Amino acid sequence: MHVLIFDPFHGAAGDMITAALLDCGADRQLVMQAMQAVVAEPGVTEVTRAGIRAIKVETHSTSAHRTFSEVMTRIDAAASHIPEEALIMAKRVFKRINDAEVKVHGKQVHFHEVGADDAIADVIGACTALHSLGVDGVAVMPITLGQGVATGSHGVFPIPAPATVAILNTSGLLTRPGREDGEMCTPTGAALLAEFSSIPVTTLGTYSLQSVGYGAGARDYEGTPNVIRALIVETVDDSDLPSENSVDILETNVDDVSGEIIAHAITQCMERGARDASAIPVVMKKGRPGYLFRVICTRDKSVELSRLMAMDLGTLGIRCIPAVHRFFAERKVVDVTVEFAGNYRVMPVKFAWLQDEMYSVKAEFDRARDWAAELGVPVRDIIRAVENAGRKSIKPSLDQVPDED
Repeated sequence: MHVLIFDPFHGAAGDMITAALLDCGADRQLVMQAMQAVVAEPGVTEVTRAGIRAIKVETHSTSAHRTFSEVMTRIDAAASHIPEEALIMAKRVFKRINDAEVKVHGKQVHFHEVGADDAIADVIGACTALHSLGVDGVAVMPITLGQGVATGSHGVFPIPAPATVAILNTSGLLTRPGREDGEMCTPTGAALLAEFSSIPVTTLGTYSLQSVGYGAGARDYEGTPNVIRALIVETVDDSDLPSENSVDILETNVDDVSGEIIAHAITQCMERGARDASAIPVVMKKGRPGYLFRVICTRDKSVELSRLMAMDLGTLGIRCIPAVHRFFAERKVVDVTVEFAGNYRVMPVKFAWLQDEMYSVKAEFDRARDWAAELGVPVRDIIRAVENAGRKSIKPSLDQVPDED
């Protein structure tokens, strides 16, 4: 499995993330095409930061104050130049920023710095760059935050900025304090890393390095490289292989989707390899009714199903509880000849046992339902007949089920 790891040991900003991904091997032509749909052709140069060679991306645009809907309109206007998956991801990034701003200010506000064309271009560029790399998942190491105060469009604010804190607070990402004064992680950088993150860094295990990239910030601190590092790795630990006795649990809370969407998402997850999927009614904050949507899957399916949950449910975050050991009974599905009211049919029966003791004999519901419909009888009667036939087919010693036909 190929995984992208971000190491924001000196914070993160949108242009730094885009630059690191370009240095890591992202499709430069595709990224520049996407960014130029919003700004003039960005400058891409090689610089050094405290002795480390890095890529610097600079956009050339004027500042602008936009509402969330105006930012969405600006992105939609550039849609023909952006891969669809990257476009959707970019919109979710700005939704994270908007939700954080509303939480901080208590109302819809104009985006200031993050609503300018350069910020929009940085988000579009980063999302397009990630899309072009085609990795299986993204892990984010602890994000270094700055300290002190800064001055913005709303006046003086503490660092990290309130919007940055609000984004990180719901992301599940780890953070650590920084030694330098100044804003080391911007709201845009925090939102991008929160959106990209799909694998807990603690679950990576052993891996081999495939490529490394560095994205530079504007300032060059003495003794501290102002860069973010991106690494593409290939996991080689055996724990990354699917295990019948070990599963991941994916969870998210949703309160703004219909029952039809929930049902569709469950079906999609099962068709894409989930071991189980369910939705549990819950009462969420402010008394709102919602669902706890839960998927159980093997580790090799976690990233794919997390993305599917995000796309189908519109959720901004998926919790992953990795490598949960599960009870796993031995089971076998065997075809058994069943007689009901003079009618005969071969029906599948699922046997389950622990050690040598049979403890479950179950009919396959869909086949039982179809036969019941043909005969015009209650399905429970067919299920009872199938399971009785299954029990009679078990050898007296109960040490094995019959051989499959």
